[in-house]
Amino acid sequence: MTPPPPLGRHRNKDGLTFDPALDDTELAGARDALARGRWNEARRLIARTGDDWDRRGHRLLVLAEGATSAVWAREWQLAEPDSADAALLLACASVFRALDGKEPPDTARALCLAAARTTPRDPTPWLGLLVLARRTGTDDECVRAFDQVRARHRDHHHAHHLMAARLAEHQKGDRDDPLHEVYDFAAWAAEQAPADSPLAVLPVVAHAERYRVLAGAGLEPADPARSGHWSTRRARQVMKAAFDWWLEWDTDEGAGTGARAPAAHPRRKVDLNFLAHAKFHEGRPAEAAALLTRIGPHATHAPWAYPDRDPRTALRAVRRAALGIA
Repeated sequence: MTPPPPLGRHRNKDGLTFDPALDDTELAGARDALARGRWNEARRLIARTGDDWDRRGHRLLVLAEGATSAVWAREWQLAEPDSADAALLLACASVFRALDGKEPPDTARALCLAAARTTPRDPTPWLGLLVLARRTGTDDECVRAFDQVRARHRDHHHAHHLMAARLAEHQKGDRDDPLHEVYDFAAWAAEQAPADSPLAVLPVVAHAERYRVLAGAGLEPADPARSGHWSTRRARQVMKAAFDWWLEWDTDEGAGTGARAPAAHPRRKVDLNFLAHAKFHEGRPAEAAALLTRIGPHATHAPWAYPDRDPRTALRAVRRAALGIA
């Protein structure tokens, strides 16, 4: 008998997982154990992660997103009342419960602020607040949370993606503005980041987020293959710069002579999905194929779901065209 797929992953004959854990097998295992009430694996994983802030934020949010994560985080907290990690997991789980309408946003906000006081160096409580504000808060609340994240880790990957998505939604009817604030924000972030930072891909993310908003407003075709959004001179420049960065830095061997290796970044598959999507719709199937090969089964809903599409169907069509496989 074939065993069921691990929790949170969706096995399909095309091999695509759409698992938010991406290629972090330790995280997927701890998440699956947590869903069954075994919180010790999550405890050990978070402790091992230390102050790798991008990885810590990624792991905590994936662990927190489960339907029963808040229950088991409370169990952990009862067993270890002084555990800052237990308090933070509960805070992040409360954020997702608030987004699902299962508890008031103020409850999640208070738990995140309490966790922030307990671990003042950690940007993750503020990342939780940014996730919450992105969906339920004001622009000012988003900016305040983002600034607090950046004060603790200036190149925080997920926080920059969240802000790009929020800014892209401003001035929805302004279709052809090449100076839209989301482009300025993404260019600024890419320019100020270290040479080996995956924030080099943020302008591509901003371009896709803007397409999502324009297509959702009926100002671009709902099928990105029929849109000219990726064929402007500016778009081509942005995508060439990001693809050149990937060729130089994102290799299995590491990041050249730099101190860090983007190929080991916990959310690198997110960037590769955005870049493959952009390259294909720019009309560069060979470059898209190289990226799709590196993505492997680790697909992400964004941007394949933009503006309101089934991401598996969309990605399978692109894989068929670029790689000759479904």
